[in-house]
Amino acid sequence: MEKGLLKFITCGSVDCGKSTLLGHLLAKTGQVPKDQLENLKVLSGDKVDYSLLLDGLAAEREQGITIDVAYRYFSTPKRSFIVADCPGHEEYTSNMATGASTANLALIIIDAKVGITTQTKRHTIICSLLGIENFVAVINKMDEVGYAENIYNLQVSELESFAKEILPASFVTIPVSATHGDNITANSEKMAWYLGQPLLEVLENSETQELATDKPFRFSVTKVAKDGGGLRHYQGLVTAGEVKKGDKVTLLPSGQKTEVENIYLGEKLLNSGGAAQSLALTLKGDNDLSKGGVIVKENAPAEVEDQFQVKVISLGKNHVFAGRPYIIKTQNNLMPGVLTDIKYKINPDTLEHTATDKLSKNELGVCNISLDKKIPFDAYKDNRMMGSFLIIDRSTNETVAMGMIDFALRRSTNIHWQDLEINKGARSLAKGQKPAILWFTGLSGSGKSTIGNIVEQKLHTRGLHTTLLDGDNVRHGLNRDLGFTEADRVENIRRAGEVAKLMVESGLMTLVSFISPFRSERRLVRDMVDQDEFIEVFVDTPLSVCETRDPKGLYSKARAGEIKNFTGLDSPYEAPERAEIIVNTVEKSSNEAADVIIKYLENNGFIKN
Repeated sequence: MEKGLLKFITCGSVDCGKSTLLGHLLAKTGQVPKDQLENLKVLSGDKVDYSLLLDGLAAEREQGITIDVAYRYFSTPKRSFIVADCPGHEEYTSNMATGASTANLALIIIDAKVGITTQTKRHTIICSLLGIENFVAVINKMDEVGYAENIYNLQVSELESFAKEILPASFVTIPVSATHGDNITANSEKMAWYLGQPLLEVLENSETQELATDKPFRFSVTKVAKDGGGLRHYQGLVTAGEVKKGDKVTLLPSGQKTEVENIYLGEKLLNSGGAAQSLALTLKGDNDLSKGGVIVKENAPAEVEDQFQVKVISLGKNHVFAGRPYIIKTQNNLMPGVLTDIKYKINPDTLEHTATDKLSKNELGVCNISLDKKIPFDAYKDNRMMGSFLIIDRSTNETVAMGMIDFALRRSTNIHWQDLEINKGARSLAKGQKPAILWFTGLSGSGKSTIGNIVEQKLHTRGLHTTLLDGDNVRHGLNRDLGFTEADRVENIRRAGEVAKLMVESGLMTLVSFISPFRSERRLVRDMVDQDEFIEVFVDTPLSVCETRDPKGLYSKARAGEIKNFTGLDSPYEAPERAEIIVNTVEKSSNEAADVIIKYLENNGFIKN
């Protein structure tokens, strides 16, 4: 009987023989055209360089091209396979993690001459953290150590010592020579002392941990369409379990209960469907379900929450910060979210936990995340598709990290919005004004605080109720615990934004003067309030002018190396792309710049002419 599809990942250090091993499997299972086999370079006797079958990787290495995950397919009469062929270099750890996220088995390849390396440990730990339960360790290049049993036993002993806290209680180890094909598809007479199965048989007989019948039913809705009669067809993917016509189901996140009426695979009507199938379901009654929803069985519900502990692997060139707003992409949902806390990062070589406020490329951390709406989910260990997500930079739309849900933070169910009798509208009406945030941004010395002070004086003269938050002043109190690293700057603006939001809720015209160098943090504050309540004022003054002014002597200290992470010099400033107001203090005096801002407020109904 043919077993189900096995997805596995190859792990190992550079030059451990991974490409040769995979090439041999492809050749011996008949996946390579005969003419390509005949063109293989014979090095000596029956020593064949099967790595030439994997023609992409060698060329990429020679040309310095970025190596990504290559997915390869092969099959035998017993089973079909998809292998994630990942680069062994440390700088491509994130690529390897991507391949591991969908694998059922990890094939750990170890050079018999070298033994367990840092990359062996790194790959093994990451695979384990990503939920892989089946491991096969291949001790390769046995031909280069004379097929010695004692060397094989030494490597196995070292692996067991390292892996006893990481891997399952038992895992398979196989001595092989990928170059000569020993113990790859058939047992080798050169290692008669090895009594186990060859590699291919081990792969063919391996059990996967993702059997459809073992998992609760989960159906992720990707599209809702109506047929000619107006009946809704909920299209999507069965990520786990099975569904039958007549099953009683619950619709998430609404919690509505109904029954499966029909099941379609394309235009074919089915009585049942299962994991990995793209289906269309029709349901009885009028239902509250849209794209992004999930259908589960009544007797096997999924949780619905908006705050989680998660594991995050940083993928991009930019750091991942706590407090910075991101877009979170689940299998069928897209929503704003914030990493509220990076609790620690995990050293993949030692499993040591280290405190940090950011994650760099290839780093793995444990974090808390908050989404702007509740989603149906399962823990990643129980359902990878329901428990995984991507983190996307809001400014560049680049994927900066991948995440795996550990569990929901129950604290979110204990906090509720308190309805207040006196709201923002009532407070604004009492003051006779329309509240807003005037957010002044620009380099140090650009004139932000000076212009803000003049604007507030002009508003106060008109009888308006105002408050002004200045970056330096706030750092003496609320933010006195923060420095000037990029992570601290992110938190500095988040806190200031929360205070400014409260001021707007009280009906005040709120002026905020912060360098606020990053667009993403300014956008975070913009999203905290109503669409027309955030007015970005870019005080556009060139760095050379700011440095000439240097009212606080900061530029001279920064140039002398006395101040680190100084914006404009050794820390970046991201100018606004679409500020509501731009004032140039080279062309205008501070008073003239303030008049430009007052005129904007008049023209847009914030104050009367």
